[in-house]
Amino acid sequence: MDTIARRHFLTTLAAAAGAASVPQWAQAQTAYPHKPVRVIVPFAAGGTTDVVARLVMQKMGELMKASFVIDNRGGANGMIGTGEVARAQADGYTLLFNTAGAQTLSPVIYKAPYEAAASFAPVAKVCSVGFIIIARKDLPANTLQELIALAQNKDKPLTASSGSAIINLITEQFKQVIKAPQIINAQYKGTSPQMQAVVSGEVDFSFDSFAAVEMIKAGKVKALAVVLPQRAASFPDVPTLVELGVKDMEFSSWAGLLAPKGTPKEIVAALSQNIDKVMQMPDVLAKLKQYDYIPVKTSPESFAQEIQAETDRWKQVVKTTGFKIE
Repeated sequence: MDTIARRHFLTTLAAAAGAASVPQWAQAQTAYPHKPVRVIVPFAAGGTTDVVARLVMQKMGELMKASFVIDNRGGANGMIGTGEVARAQADGYTLLFNTAGAQTLSPVIYKAPYEAAASFAPVAKVCSVGFIIIARKDLPANTLQELIALAQNKDKPLTASSGSAIINLITEQFKQVIKAPQIINAQYKGTSPQMQAVVSGEVDFSFDSFAAVEMIKAGKVKALAVVLPQRAASFPDVPTLVELGVKDMEFSSWAGLLAPKGTPKEIVAALSQNIDKVMQMPDVLAKLKQYDYIPVKTSPESFAQEIQAETDRWKQVVKTTGFKIE
């Protein structure tokens, strides 16, 4: 073997030995992400969750110099898309942008193809969002206290509309808290028809998302209270349930990023750190404010603990309310 050939052999041998000494996950991690990342949103395109997911993941792509592609997989109360991520390869290239209802409530009340906590590696909760109690514009109640007084009249029971599993449960809990089990909880196929039922006067009130903002501002319905830790930016004059003395109604939803169980911790940490940076961007915060979404900061560990605690709480609510799937 001549001198040049010997040098080439030794150089190749040294490089191979060096690569072998580096764990496989570390070699992959140095290049992450080296191809497009699919982010499943388990709801139809155009909804609030989808809008927020596209905003956040576009910024993530800019920071991480990669392509994060939103893939809408709606259906079955979010369980179709969520289940697909639970079965995906845990390599960081399939992620889930989900909400509290599909993540923690659906596995409690349905036969979901995944478990709320055990099937996922939580990355970061992006924001939280509450609910607002709206009433038909001609209902003879302009405050929550007046609504409760009407609701407690057994001779003329009020009607409420529910368009999702989480709102259905919240309504059932409200009936118990204010001691008005006679309230008729009418179930609709979606939150849009649920809100329209109040607008048309078909029902008396509902717990709605802040998608009702325009209807409230147009005077088509009236806002009586918000289910949030603090007043909503959209309606600073509308009190919270806590301010009004209504306890045991600390319900909220959230939007957050998760990965399949077993995704390398280094990848989860990188995603979480970049989410933190995105959530400090002024244009992102301004967009969230439009929907009264409250930006939050969580670690993967605290997000995981929150998901488990929330799941346990839903189990208790289902038990105490006697909630059943109709």
